[in-house]
Amino acid sequence: MGARTVWYVSYGSNTHLARLHRYLAGGRPAGGAREYPGCRDATPPARSVPWELPGTMYFATHSPVWGGGRAFYDPAAPGRVLARAHLVTVGQFSDIAAQEMYAAPGRDLDLTRVLATGRDRLGPGRYETLVRAGSLDGVPLLTFTAPWAMAEVPWTVPSAAYLDHLAAGLREAGGWRDADIAHYLAGRPGAAGHWTVRDGALVPGGPDRTPASPDRTQAAPDRTPCPRTPGAPTRTPGAAGPQAPPGAADRPDG
Repeated sequence: MGARTVWYVSYGSNTHLARLHRYLAGGRPAGGAREYPGCRDATPPARSVPWELPGTMYFATHSPVWGGGRAFYDPAAPGRVLARAHLVTVGQFSDIAAQEMYAAPGRDLDLTRVLATGRDRLGPGRYETLVRAGSLDGVPLLTFTAPWAMAEVPWTVPSAAYLDHLAAGLREAGGWRDADIAHYLAGRPGAAGHWTVRDGALVPGGPDRTPASPDRTQAAPDRTPCPRTPGAPTRTPGAAGPQAPPGAADRPDG
């Protein structure tokens, strides 16, 4: 299994298997505005498991596919990221990464550097930086994100359709309670201050005013909900802040 198989760790909409299926088999995801060509191998993941990454997931740039901010991962920021690891082939991982940047699928990525050093910047684009997040059952855990840090780009409010896929994927993974998933997503930079939790569901609105539970305010052991990033103010679209780095405004993706 090891040499030709990797865990693709998704922290965004690809946590949802129905959405990931469009990357694998092609087509348009529910709520999206783009047709995907699909992978050379459309086989579903051999396994999918709930996972947590050290760092912060935040929303930035603007996706015409979803009409709002996209999820990015900053492994150097404090916190925990709720995610889902999919066991796929190297070819599938390569084709998913290609489609994220509107490149044609069909070429295996050279994973030598990321496997050896933990990081490899393949280009300036939003999802062209590979990150290794350890291993599971002897198979490397890999994801991709932007080359910039969370503080170097303005944060953007995510759309309801996009958040629906994130919430559905994390619920489907089975590692966290529904209420914790909702509070987690509402607290991410970009969503905080614009989305809140009411009756256990995500709704547009101001900051959550419900009493905080220990799950959301204290450091938690592995496979528990990610605490909110302390001291991270939300920047609304168009607000003063860092300029988007190269690659932030290139071709639209999911």
